[in-house]
Amino acid sequence: MFDDLYNTDILGLSASLENAALPSPDGTARKVSKLCGSWLEIDLMVEDGAVTDCALRVQACALGQASAAILQAAIIGATLPELFEAKEGLRALLKEGGEPPNGRFAKLSALAGVAKYPARHTSTMLAFEAAVAAFESVSESGLDS
Repeated sequence: MFDDLYNTDILGLSASLENAALPSPDGTARKVSKLCGSWLEIDLMVEDGAVTDCALRVQACALGQASAAILQAAIIGATLPELFEAKEGLRALLKEGGEPPNGRFAKLSALAGVAKYPARHTSTMLAFEAAVAAFESVSESGLDS
């Protein structure tokens, strides 16, 4: 049943993820899936409106880990609008049959099969929801300029 979901691309991405923390991040956020208990924390450093460093702590299924790995691999240099667009693109891919995001987060296309498994959507969204929340906390504090 899950063979098309937990393929070698997904498992490879999830295995590439390393947990870490930044000593004094500009922004931090934690998101939790109430459905499955998965969680993700993200630390961001932001300068001139773009991410300059990122660290993640993840306890999630392979899908949540794969999404986090895609985020981690492409987030340096990302702006808040890019992160928001990627988050909304992933949501549309999972819930509305939309096309995967383009640009720096195009590898989210590897998660297209998750659309068939609504119980896995929340875990898959955690990284991008947390990244947007962490960046917004930086913007609210005025540190991103």
